[in-house]
Amino acid sequence: MEAAQTIGVTGYHSTRFAPDPRRDVLWKTLVANYFQALIPANGCILELGAGYAHFINHVRAHRKIAIDLWEGLRAHVAPEVETMIQSVCDLSSIEPASIDFAFASNLVEHLTQPEFAALLQQLQQKLRPGGTLNLLQPNFRFAYREYFDDYTHVTVYSDRSLCDFLEAHGFRVIECRPRFLPLTVKSRWPVSPFLIQLYLLSPWKIMGKQMLLRCTPA
Repeated sequence: MEAAQTIGVTGYHSTRFAPDPRRDVLWKTLVANYFQALIPANGCILELGAGYAHFINHVRAHRKIAIDLWEGLRAHVAPEVETMIQSVCDLSSIEPASIDFAFASNLVEHLTQPEFAALLQQLQQKLRPGGTLNLLQPNFRFAYREYFDDYTHVTVYSDRSLCDFLEAHGFRVIECRPRFLPLTVKSRWPVSPFLIQLYLLSPWKIMGKQMLLRCTPA
């Protein structure tokens, strides 16, 4: 399941990450059936590497902020979303202790470890008490064959190494799901709300190659 990414590479969004209406079906269903329950209605949401804004457009929140290097983000965000075209590694324009729910999908494998560490350091200051960082990522333990099919991947993480990295940089992991979702919408299986809901409810995640980690500043 490919999702939002922070990529400034010319042509990336017309080749590897071209528009696909199946992603909007996926994210609308995921928000309604999983993520919305984790988000306070009066809270502030930050999406890092928002891409086509499929996640943040469907979330209900008092304030929504989307960051991406890609200028094309502006054409896809809903009117109520604050848009920042910049690196996710610079959160200086966001008020301290203002974010309730930070989210990134398929992002940190595109960052070097020093960049990710710098981002985590800033998020410690930007998250409110009780606020969470939520990461959806390809899990190298299960997606090692496909991991470097994306030429912009620079860092390898499994559910185990990502938990360790987060805890080594001042976060406490509160939930880790090693097989949360399949890797991509580009498959022979139809992308339908019914099948997505069934998959979320199923205890068997045979095709699951994406992990979900939720954490909070320690």
